[in-house]
Amino acid sequence: MSLESPRAVGILALQGSFEEHAKMIRALGYEVRLVRSMADTADLSACILPGGESTTLMKLLAETGLDEWLKKSAQNGLPIYGTCAGMIVLAKLGLIEIDVDRNAYGPQLHSFETDVDFLGKPFPGIFIRAPKIIKIGSMVDILSKDGKTPVLVREKNIMAGSFHPELTTDSRIHAYFMDNV
Repeated sequence: MSLESPRAVGILALQGSFEEHAKMIRALGYEVRLVRSMADTADLSACILPGGESTTLMKLLAETGLDEWLKKSAQNGLPIYGTCAGMIVLAKLGLIEIDVDRNAYGPQLHSFETDVDFLGKPFPGIFIRAPKIIKIGSMVDILSKDGKTPVLVREKNIMAGSFHPELTTDSRIHAYFMDNV
């Protein structure tokens, strides 16, 4: 992403791992704005929806009007990336053509870390009560797989993943989002 004028990357900060995403984006040299209300959305160059609890996120998004802002912004081409619960939210809002099975990898007790294939190279995938992508639309590109299962996908300006790259020290996925989406 080429930022000709300095604009902030918004990170939805209603719950979840937003601080970890913010740290990763700042390390890549971008300004971060934590988004908690409509007042925080002006002039964003991208937006990240972190993990958390998807039902709670959907409720908070509706209460703040950020759900409609996300829909409109996505239609206008704003790059948006959702991880774990953020991916579920993007699917529920109809912003990416995927079907997701919530908590498909099991409860918190069954959380795990495994290398996933990210564009032909291993990446440390951290799966915490992770959703599973069970169906993708014809316009959706698969960026990463765990075996045969897609775990990171992209459709135009929207990127979504089952796992938590913000909990690693590897910034390649965030860099990809900033440079390519």
